[in-house]
Amino acid sequence: MTGTSLANPPLSIFIIARNEADRLPRTLEAACALSDDIVVVDSGSTDDTVALARSMGARVIHHDWPGYGPQKRFAEVQCQHLWLLNLDADEWMPPELVEEIRALFAKGGPAADGYEIRIAEVFPGEDAPHPLAYALPPVRLYRKDRGRYSPSPVHDRVDLTPGATVARLRGIVHHFSVRSIGDQIAKLNAYADQQVADLAARGKSIPAWRLFVEFPAAFIKAYVFRRHFVRGFYGFITAMNFAFFRWLRVAKDYERRSLERKNRKPAP
Repeated sequence: MTGTSLANPPLSIFIIARNEADRLPRTLEAACALSDDIVVVDSGSTDDTVALARSMGARVIHHDWPGYGPQKRFAEVQCQHLWLLNLDADEWMPPELVEEIRALFAKGGPAADGYEIRIAEVFPGEDAPHPLAYALPPVRLYRKDRGRYSPSPVHDRVDLTPGATVARLRGIVHHFSVRSIGDQIAKLNAYADQQVADLAARGKSIPAWRLFVEFPAAFIKAYVFRRHFVRGFYGFITAMNFAFFRWLRVAKDYERRSLERKNRKPAP
């Protein structure tokens, strides 16, 4: 592991992964420059993910996949330090963000209880996010006695305790989420299944009339309001895929409820 424990702040970094050997090394390289306690929770990789993570100094723990929230809650418990930073295996911290986080601890400790960090996608063919790229700002850096990941299997967020203070960092995490169009569609299809299963478990459903409006509304949200239009042809393609995913979850939920009324199950 690069860096030393004396130089690194009292911060644990945790990552959930499965078959991420192609993207994880870049993530870990940046993480190793900031923390001496890096935890990778692997849910059954069949590639070199586990060996690579261990070779770079991470503690690797196997845990069968229970959903996004429960998996991250499991990872939180494995961390040694009070302060936690969560990264996904396809996310990378540029040096300026690493130094910004380090500076928080150099001043005697972070002033807030949690910190939002903007996350911007890097599309294939790009080296960094477009300057006008839309960025989500979730809480990713936080005290584990002030926040925990939601237990929801599909909603990936930190729930902070009442009264917890939140600030926002200037730096941006680079999110290399798209390997290819086919990989993205497969990922979105699987996520749609998980969302429908979560709706069923909570006794919820999506109104069927949304079948007619979900696709155009989601496309406008991604292409216009999330500024995919500045990303050229790939921005258009990604906005279409996002819209199809949003429509697909409505369609699958409608199918689920229709078959339930007939005491049937959807084909795998």
